[in-house]
Amino acid sequence: MSTNLYRALHELLPEPPLQVATVTAVYTATGDSTITWPGGATQRIRGTSVAAGGLAFVRNGVIEGAAPALTAETIEV
Repeated sequence: MSTNLYRALHELLPEPPLQVATVTAVYTATGDSTITWPGGATQRIRGTSVAAGGLAFVRNGVIEGAAPALTAETIEV
């Protein structure tokens, strides 16, 4: 029986979360953007598909696409 150990280990690790951030600046010459997280921290990440001022889906330091402008709701359980 042959088992791919790398694949077995990879399946045990969790996927990076998909998060929403606000794009504050886009640098098309370098192919990256500056985003602001909901807590106020800023980060420079790869991707230019969302215009400045828009919301973006971010996973693993890369913009995956535009996020809808929805109202956040916190529910305590």
